[in-house]
Amino acid sequence: MKIMIVTDAWEPQVNGVVRTLKNTTRELSALGHQVELLTPLEFRTIPCPTYPEIRLSLFPKKRLNARIDAFGPDALHIATEGPLGLAARAYAIRHKLPFTTAYHTRFPEYVQARFGIPLSATYKFLHWFHKASLAVMAPTPVVKHDLEKFGFTNVVLWTRGVDLDIFRQMESKVLNTARPIFLYVGRVAVEKNVEAFLKLDLPGSKWVAGEGPALAELKSRYPQVNYLGVLTQPELAKVYAAADVFVFPSRTDTFGLVLLEALACGTPVAAYPVTGPIDVLGDGGAGAMNEDLREACLEALKIDRDHARAWAERFSWAAASQQFASHLKPLQRPSFSEESAAA
Repeated sequence: MKIMIVTDAWEPQVNGVVRTLKNTTRELSALGHQVELLTPLEFRTIPCPTYPEIRLSLFPKKRLNARIDAFGPDALHIATEGPLGLAARAYAIRHKLPFTTAYHTRFPEYVQARFGIPLSATYKFLHWFHKASLAVMAPTPVVKHDLEKFGFTNVVLWTRGVDLDIFRQMESKVLNTARPIFLYVGRVAVEKNVEAFLKLDLPGSKWVAGEGPALAELKSRYPQVNYLGVLTQPELAKVYAAADVFVFPSRTDTFGLVLLEALACGTPVAAYPVTGPIDVLGDGGAGAMNEDLREACLEALKIDRDHARAWAERFSWAAASQQFASHLKPLQRPSFSEESAAA
């Protein structure tokens, strides 16, 4: 099957959406599908206000239309609700073409945290965006249920995975500070609630790996914390393996790929009992969840690293990508270019 994936989230961003799409593309290709990605790298862009790492494509309609016509996909998947996603949605509706979408991020909660816009307003936009989709792919049953509470009727599950070869148990001393070592990995932004981790009174030392709009302020307020920038996946695996506990302070993530990466390296997780950690950790004992994040951190220190790794092995990108492809099967039909010519 020829699959086109349209996404506003792409390099140089380093986040769960980008990683998910890269791994899914790799696995779909291994399954024999022909996959093309349509990303902001092909368009003139401007930085997103308050978040310059995100590039917004300018006037993408003409080039996007030409790219879809030239590829003639059997299935069109729109991964994000940004300028490219909107242009692809308009193209599909105009030509009466079926498409699927995904809900990767708790976008309404992020917008509320950044700009104070009410959740109801953003969910109204999301409902409009996704209602024409044949299937809205959500990463967990909890997120699926939440979307259905807001009136979504076309939600299906598309779970996530982890590269168990890159993220593995190993001897690592790259974090050579006082033990126990507590680690956060991810975007350093207000919606990630990183400060809830940094302000904890914990023994040992703390590390933060990642960049984002809140990094400079947090560095100035918490100079005793150790900071790393964006790392490659092999570098990141060594960082995970060197830590004693991975701390996940976010209350708004839909899944949290970093949870799986840490567990695959044998590092137990401390988190709040919210969507994301609940779905990844469940009752498997590979992490500690508590509304008192400090207590969760201290409890996680007691978890066996082999157990954390064994739990991560339950998740694979191959299975997740097969699930993704199964939602595309109903979309198979004559080529897009033929329908476009007839329109």
